[in-house]
Amino acid sequence: MSDDPRRAGLRSPASVQWSDAPKSKSQPATAKASARAATVPAQVQAAQARAVAAMRGGSGGASPRVKASSPPPPSRKPAPEPEAFFPLEPRSFDEAGIDASQVEALTLRSMLGAGGVTGRAIAEQLCLPLGLVRDVLDSAKRRKLVDYRSTTALGDYVTELTEGGTARAMQSRKITSYVGPAPVPYDHYLQALEFQALSHKNPGEEDLARAFSDIYVSEEMFDRLGPAVSSGKAMFLFGEPGNGKTSLAERMTRCFGDTIWIPYTLDVGGHLVQLFDPAIHKQVPVDPKLHKGRFDRRWVRITRPTVVAGGELTLAMLELRLDEDSKVCEAPLQMKANCGTFVVDDFGRGNTKPKDLLNRWIFPLEKRIDFLSLPDGRKFQCPFDCLLVFSTNLEPRDLADEAFLRRIPYKIYVGDPLEDEFAQLVEGVAKKLGITLQQRSVKYLIDRHYKLPKRPMRMCHPRDLLLQVQHLCEYERRPMVAGPTEWDRVVSNYFGF
Repeated sequence: MSDDPRRAGLRSPASVQWSDAPKSKSQPATAKASARAATVPAQVQAAQARAVAAMRGGSGGASPRVKASSPPPPSRKPAPEPEAFFPLEPRSFDEAGIDASQVEALTLRSMLGAGGVTGRAIAEQLCLPLGLVRDVLDSAKRRKLVDYRSTTALGDYVTELTEGGTARAMQSRKITSYVGPAPVPYDHYLQALEFQALSHKNPGEEDLARAFSDIYVSEEMFDRLGPAVSSGKAMFLFGEPGNGKTSLAERMTRCFGDTIWIPYTLDVGGHLVQLFDPAIHKQVPVDPKLHKGRFDRRWVRITRPTVVAGGELTLAMLELRLDEDSKVCEAPLQMKANCGTFVVDDFGRGNTKPKDLLNRWIFPLEKRIDFLSLPDGRKFQCPFDCLLVFSTNLEPRDLADEAFLRRIPYKIYVGDPLEDEFAQLVEGVAKKLGITLQQRSVKYLIDRHYKLPKRPMRMCHPRDLLLQVQHLCEYERRPMVAGPTEWDRVVSNYFGF
């Protein structure tokens, strides 16, 4: 087994197989050489050493002889570090962690109303190797559940349901109508989380600089965010609206930098739970050179997730939700956010009372474990492995008591920009949008529309105002220029007075 417990490929429910494991546990060559040397007389060892040195060009070193005309060996770039976890393609139902009967029921449901379908098409839909699907189809054919109508050029069969197979598929639909990738055992998912956990990551200054490279972050704010993100602990981002709290929170996942693998669907105690959510999870293509492209297609490679929930967040979204028609559960938001970031935006202004939400998360924040209930009432443990960020423009002490605030060790104030920071933001955004700033126009904007009316500056104002300048110039078909005239018009529109 490999020395690195994080470089793993998953195959069987009983164990994890390492993708870089040596084929044998033979004794190291240096140890064998030392054992042999102990039985050789000293004078014989000396003679052997002189002979070897002569063969190598008279040098006593261990490097091989190189001709003078030979070019130096080319320098090689270091190979990229392998992924912490890689799901290897299962070679049997035991390695896949599912029963053949479970695959048969899923196969029959997928064939309902499809007419003739090839075994390869079924394998692609179920995300299983073709060999396993053919075994299931052969067994179903012997029991007269399916029939082979014809063959294809590649030696595959066009398969259709018999009358008995249709009845069996309809009976199976009463239990669940799920059709899609075969489920992954929950134990496999737990092993994958262990290898890909945030605790294995320790972002540094360079990681934060890369994550926040597309927005302005002051030095002071950068220094305060660094330890908070690196710790992986929950945090409050609070301050006046419009200063970029949500923008900062959404970019924190980038600090952890890599991709992870999650299953499309889980089998938790006999219940199907859909984990992959295309509205949240961003799929990443798999390099075909990795293990020759032979990976378990029931898993999907995604960027580390960032889940943002605002005023619509309810306590029901933090529990398994059963679809009464399909009998399939949807994973809660914190489960979808595992190995990533969960941002609770506008905390304290949504449908759920802050006290109720905080009470729901007191134990998960303390133990990093959540308890969820299955539709039959059974409870199971689920890792709570996400960076939890509360973004609010309210004072944290007005939202939570001391017991809860103790479990959120970082409270970071995101305040208004200073005058020079505001001017720098205006210049930076204008450059990105291709807008020319007239001489002293930024000073005019600050003096006339902020200092005179005593209006607070916000981090979002430069972007919002310059976008209106862009729209104005495009409408009037003239060059992109921002001066006093443009500022007066867009400020009037933006602030309404």
